[in-house]
Amino acid sequence: MDAVVFDLDGVLVDSETVWDEVRQAFATAHGGSWTPGATRAMQGMSTPEWAAYLVEAVGVRLTPDEVAAGVVAEMERRYEAGPPVPGGAVDVVRQVADRWPVAIASSSPPALIRSFLEATDLVDVVPVALSSEEAGAGKPAPDVYLLAASRLGVAPERCAAVEDSTNGLRSALAAGMAVYAVPNPHFPPDPAVLAQVTVLRELAELPAALGSSRPSG
Repeated sequence: MDAVVFDLDGVLVDSETVWDEVRQAFATAHGGSWTPGATRAMQGMSTPEWAAYLVEAVGVRLTPDEVAAGVVAEMERRYEAGPPVPGGAVDVVRQVADRWPVAIASSSPPALIRSFLEATDLVDVVPVALSSEEAGAGKPAPDVYLLAASRLGVAPERCAAVEDSTNGLRSALAAGMAVYAVPNPHFPPDPAVLAQVTVLRELAELPAALGSSRPSG
C-alpha cells in the first residue's frame, strides 16, 4: 500500500445527519415532498447530482442551481462554529499521514472541504482534497477516488480507502482500492457491500488495521 484516501462526511465529519436535516427542511420549504428513500439515494452524489435529484424526484420548485446554492449556504452557516468533527478523527489522519501520503475524496462541495481542513489545521497534512464535483460523476461511480489516486501519483490498487456509506464503499471498490468501512450508525451500509470490505468498529482502529508496512519506493 502506498497511500490512504479518506471520505469526509460520516468518516472525518459527523455531518450525514446535518446534511439530511438541511436538505429535508429546504425541500419542504420549497414545495418538495420527502420520500423514504431520498436520504440514501443522495448519499455520495455530487452537488449537481443531488440538487437535480431534489428538483426531479422530490419536487422542489426551484432550479438545481438555486437548490445547490441554498442548501450549501445553510451548511456553511452550520459550519461557522466549526464542522462537527468526531473526537480523535484528526489524530487518526495525522497518524496515517506520518506513514503514507493521504487524500480526501468527498462528495461535499469544495467550500466545505476547505472549511474542514482549515478548522482542523490539516491543510498542510492533506496534500490532495477533492470534491466529486471536480471529478465528474459522484459516488458510487469511482471517479473521485481515481482522480485522488492520480493526484497522489499512486495506482488506485495501491491505495486504501476509508468509507462509511453504501455508495461510498461501492465507489472505492469500483476504483480497485483496498476498502475499510467505518459504518455510519445513522445510515448503516448494505450488509452485502460490507461483506466485500474490512469493517472497523471505529476510526481509531484504522492505523493498526492498515498494518506496519511502510510505503514502497
